[in-house]
Amino acid sequence: MMATSSSSFVKKVEQRALPERRRLRRTKAVPYLFLLPFGTMFVLFFIVPIGYALYQSLYQTQRSGLGLSAPKMVFAGLSNYQQVLTDGNFFGGLGRVLLFGVVQVPIMLCLALLLALLLDAKTARFKSFFRVSFFIPYAIPGVIAALLWGYLYTPQLSPFVQLAHLVGVPEPNLLGAGTILWSMANITTWTWTGYNMLIITAALQAIPPELYQAAQLDGATSLSIARYIKIPMIAPALVMTCIFSIIGTLQLFTEPLVLSSISNNVTSSYTPNYYAYFTAFSNNNYTYTAALCVVLTAVSFVFSFGFLKLTRRYSGV
Repeated sequence: MMATSSSSFVKKVEQRALPERRRLRRTKAVPYLFLLPFGTMFVLFFIVPIGYALYQSLYQTQRSGLGLSAPKMVFAGLSNYQQVLTDGNFFGGLGRVLLFGVVQVPIMLCLALLLALLLDAKTARFKSFFRVSFFIPYAIPGVIAALLWGYLYTPQLSPFVQLAHLVGVPEPNLLGAGTILWSMANITTWTWTGYNMLIITAALQAIPPELYQAAQLDGATSLSIARYIKIPMIAPALVMTCIFSIIGTLQLFTEPLVLSSISNNVTSSYTPNYYAYFTAFSNNNYTYTAALCVVLTAVSFVFSFGFLKLTRRYSGV
């Protein structure tokens, strides 16, 4: 009798615990349901294309006979990557964008930081107006921005050339072989400074006001507060914007694509991304393009991750 009553008691306890277990399972599944739309899009439009690019980079297109037969894909192993690593056009474009980034990224981020600090100052007026004004260039599509600046760079139409004539200085050649890279840097800086400024502004607004009040009680000036409190506190935001800028620099594409139509100094291998585009759609060599993109992705990862590790090592960000 005792065994029978104890077994029935256990069954009743399990029956009462069953709904609670089901509720806990449903609760655990809720976060995954919310992540499902993002996860699906991430897999379909990020993971799958990367996997397909890796797959294509291991093949080559060959034609038999006189080249009149249909092309077929044959497994080539790492031969495409060997060709990339000995491709002077690819490394020439890579060196060009690295030089571009070394000059353009610090200038852009310094401007973004300066604008954010000015808008965060207590004496600043019309903050909303200036914040929107500085952000408007980012809202303009990249192709439109490049076309706009291309018009301003064209010698026959450029107001800069007309101003040079009025002042009596030599006529600037903004589309020349030695200057067109910095003309692109100007377009990029004009477009992205406002975007980075908003990120830095958001970081500044997260700083507790009590820190400013304590510093003012100790006699700190506005410049000292900006130097010793604001900038160190927003260091993570500065690192993030710099990493984004490094990745964007290595992917420079829109500006050379647009300016190539008005200047002969932009070659088909001017930047790695533009070289991959030309190889794919002008030479129809999609497998080699896939290898180019994979190598460029690896380079972007090395530079961005290396910069992150470097900043963490020396600044503790």
